[in-house]
Amino acid sequence: MKFGRLPQGFGGNIWTLVAAAFCLSALALMGAEKDKKKVEWDAAKLPPASDKKGLTYEKDIKPLLEKSCVKCHSGEKPKSKYRMDSLAAVIKGGESGDAAIVPGNSAKSPMVAYVSELVEDMEMPPTESAISTLR
Repeated sequence: MKFGRLPQGFGGNIWTLVAAAFCLSALALMGAEKDKKKVEWDAAKLPPASDKKGLTYEKDIKPLLEKSCVKCHSGEKPKSKYRMDSLAAVIKGGESGDAAIVPGNSAKSPMVAYVSELVEDMEMPPTESAISTLR
């Protein structure tokens, strides 16, 4: 058997088969990307940004996240692959690949829309009725 040829009965060149498999994989990935629903919200409905001075993550934000978010968004299998146990992780976001927080721009920060209940089925933290529906 020569290198680069498939065994008899498979026909054709192995490189043609590899190229075809690569193309099919690329098409499948492109289709999966198209299926991803881009989350949208009306930024005009967001509450006004806080004008408080001297806020810090450690003192002001982290306690809120620990109370309302970390239970589901930490550990080995955080929901939506979104960890919320550090500032860097909170900003980075989860499985969508998009940042959850856009520093300095709450209107473009998905987390702000979620906690403001502007995105249907993504209200965070989930209400008790939504949690019982998921069980």
